[in-house]
Amino acid sequence: MQKGQQTRAAILDAALGLASNMGLEGLSIGALAEVTGMSKSGVFAHFGSREELQISVIKEYHAKFEEEVFFPAIREARGLPRVRALFENWVKRVAVEIDSGCIYISGAVEFDDRPGPVRDALAGMVKAWQAAMERAIRLAVESGHLRPDTDPSQMLFEVHGLILALHHDARFLRHPGAVERARAGFARIVRDYAASPELAEATLSPLAPRAAHR
Repeated sequence: MQKGQQTRAAILDAALGLASNMGLEGLSIGALAEVTGMSKSGVFAHFGSREELQISVIKEYHAKFEEEVFFPAIREARGLPRVRALFENWVKRVAVEIDSGCIYISGAVEFDDRPGPVRDALAGMVKAWQAAMERAIRLAVESGHLRPDTDPSQMLFEVHGLILALHHDARFLRHPGAVERARAGFARIVRDYAASPELAEATLSPLAPRAAHR
């Protein structure tokens, strides 16, 4: 990488850390200059505006999310093994972010009613991830792992709901056992949609014991 690219990457890494802790709205050229030890004009030269900085952070977060959650999972076999891997990687990512925060979730709260390029970029990244998850569910139906009458959008909605509940209970309420509850909830969803009990148990073991379904 050339020096300018290295500097921009370092600024972006610092910006991602700030946004994770303070939210996208807490991100500013001034705050970033203070953290990086650069001048405001130096930071501004790499991004041009606060809005461009926020969008760059969203893209960087999405790239890291794909690297940690999506790409390892698609190496799993199509069907329930891949769906499980996507969920499990997602849970691990949220668990790591308990002390910092998820930009997807915090950003949705910040920009849910604020139209503009930043909201569009954030929504676009979330939709791209949801589309990937829904496609994995559709492939599980086509593979015969999930019932033919499975509604992939509904199953996605239920799985996403578990992630939101996990983030809320673990980060905001600091409830112990939130990760285990999320996994138990996923086990219940798989058992409800699986083409057979045997397929469900083969997929879930050792993710969640049968007792979690009681």
